[in-house]
Amino acid sequence: MRERIEHVLEEIRKILRADGSDVELVGIAPEGIVQIRFKGVCGSCGGSMKTLRRGVERMLMEQVPEVKGVVEF
Repeated sequence: MRERIEHVLEEIRKILRADGSDVELVGIAPEGIVQIRFKGVCGSCGGSMKTLRRGVERMLMEQVPEVKGVVEF
C-alpha cells in the first residue's frame, strides 16, 4: 500500500513543485488514514486544507481504495 500511495504522491508532487511546494508522506495509520506534511509555499498557505481535501485526499482515495482519509501532520 505504501508504494501505491507514494506513486500517487509523486504525481501530485509534479504539480506542487511547479508552485514551489512539495508533499511528504509522514505515515499511514492502521485504519487507512494517510498522514502528510506540506512543504514550501503550501506549508504556510491558508488554502492548504483545500488542496488537501480536493486534491490529495480525493486522488489517494480514488487510486488506493484502502485509503480512508488524509490528514496534515
